Formats: sequence, C-alpha cells, structure tokens
Amino acid sequence: MLNPSPDAAFEALQLTLPPAPAPLGVYKPCLIDGNYLYLSGHGTLQNDGTWIVGIVGLDMDKESAKSAARQVGLAMLATIKNKLGSFHKIKRVIKVLGMVNAVQGFADHPYVINGCSELFAAIWGPDHGVGVRSAVGMSSLPGNIPVEIEAIFELHT
Repeated sequence: MLNPSPDAAFEALQLTLPPAPAPLGVYKPCLIDGNYLYLSGHGTLQNDGTWIVGIVGLDMDKESAKSAARQVGLAMLATIKNKLGSFHKIKRVIKVLGMVNAVQGFADHPYVINGCSELFAAIWGPDHGVGVRSAVGMSSLPGNIPVEIEAIFELHT
C-alpha cells in the first residue's frame, strides 16, 4: 500500500492548525533559500491564539510538555501551510532543534520533543518525517512557554 500524501496524512489525524504565528520580534517566521525552508523558533500557540505556558517539572509534567511540543509542531505546520499552501511541497525534515523550559535536573528533553517529531513522522512518514535532532534544556523561554522548536526542511525541486 502506498503512503498517503502528507496533506492526506494530516487530514487523517483530524487535527486543527492554530493561526500561523506572527513574529514576536525582528525576524521572519520562515525563509526559503534554494531547496530549503528554514523555520524560526515556534512556540506553543493554541487554536484560540493563547499560549501554553509553564516550566516543565514545576508547572507541568513531561506528558503535558510532550503535548505542548506537539502543539508547537502544529504551529510550525500552520506556518508551512501559510507559506507553501501544501505539506506535499516538503520533501523531508532535515533538522529539528527543540528547547525545553525546565527545572534544573530535568533530563527527559528528548521525550518532550518527541511530541513534535512524532507528529512530523505521522505526516511525512518515518523516512522523510524524521531528520537529525537536538533536544536541550533552557532556564527560560520567551513568554514562559515550556517548549520552543525550530526546523529545517528540504523542498521538492
């Protein structure tokens, strides 16, 4: 059986995209250079325009943080859809950098960022939806959000 298109895979998940986030500073949310799409750091923007906030290990557990990372993935997808019109124009995920706002001693950063990575794998498949990745802890993030993620994607030529 053939893999569904990325757009059909997203539809099958029955998820809703939040609004594409506007920049919160002097930067572009995304930039195309050659065959690559670069996404700036995205946060936990929800469908109603509010943000998930809190520190992992203090205000939320790792399961809630993983859900927050999935929400970041959805915000990233909203930016992609806004810029490209279709997820099918993405050939593959190249790199994901996930940052977790956590208490000192928290060590499950990779587990948290899986919330986003699993979403991308569900859309583009295990070969094209999973790239290289870093998951790191931070002592704070803008607006006290628990997760911020940036990524690089290869575009179809």
